[in-house]
Amino acid sequence: MSWVISSSQYGRRERLMTFKKKYAARLDKLVRKAGSVVGTELDSLTSVAERRTLNRLLSIMDNPSHPLHSAISRQRSSFSDRLLSLSCSTDRLRRSFLPHAIRLYNTTRGER
Repeated sequence: MSWVISSSQYGRRERLMTFKKKYAARLDKLVRKAGSVVGTELDSLTSVAERRTLNRLLSIMDNPSHPLHSAISRQRSSFSDRLLSLSCSTDRLRRSFLPHAIRLYNTTRGER
């Protein structure tokens, strides 16, 4: 019986993720349309969200009194400027702010 419940929950989660991707694509299309009406090119929603996430992580790293500062400073690699990824046992934690921000930080550091 528990397999049926978890199976149906998994299906709902997949549909929700697909819905979020479709919704984000629609919003990006709307932003492009608004940019053409205004006459300027606007940043996509995903780039704005990534920039804000990265800025939030950098502000946490710069603020020693922030509660997450010590957790992030422990993730620094001793060999490079990268942050070590967190060990996530659940999918909910894997999709939360900190693991996502660390992945984003490491990819942007590779581009520079």
